[in-house]
Amino acid sequence: VLSSLPQHRLAQQMLRTGFGGMVAFDLAVGHEAAVLRVLDSLRMILPVTTLGGVASQVLYPARSSHRSLPPERRRALGIGDGLLRLSVGIEDVADIIADLDQAFSTFEG
Repeated sequence: VLSSLPQHRLAQQMLRTGFGGMVAFDLAVGHEAAVLRVLDSLRMILPVTTLGGVASQVLYPARSSHRSLPPERRRALGIGDGLLRLSVGIEDVADIIADLDQAFSTFEG
């Protein structure tokens, strides 16, 4: 949780041993083709439909955990068509960043 966010102090109180390895980011696109291109370009991070385990994994909620919701309901919940959730694993951080960099290089928005 970013220190600039109001939830930062609460997160510090609740997560006394440190923050977790879950990251969410929105590619801010109106179509899933660009998101799928990024997912297909990942070499090390595994695209999955549920998160867990020690390997870095990425989930596309619009196609997995929230696929049964209509797009307008997903958007109302803050789950846009460009949202990806990344569960950071135990791989070397430089390898994770490199994999994301090369996958994002395919992203045209």
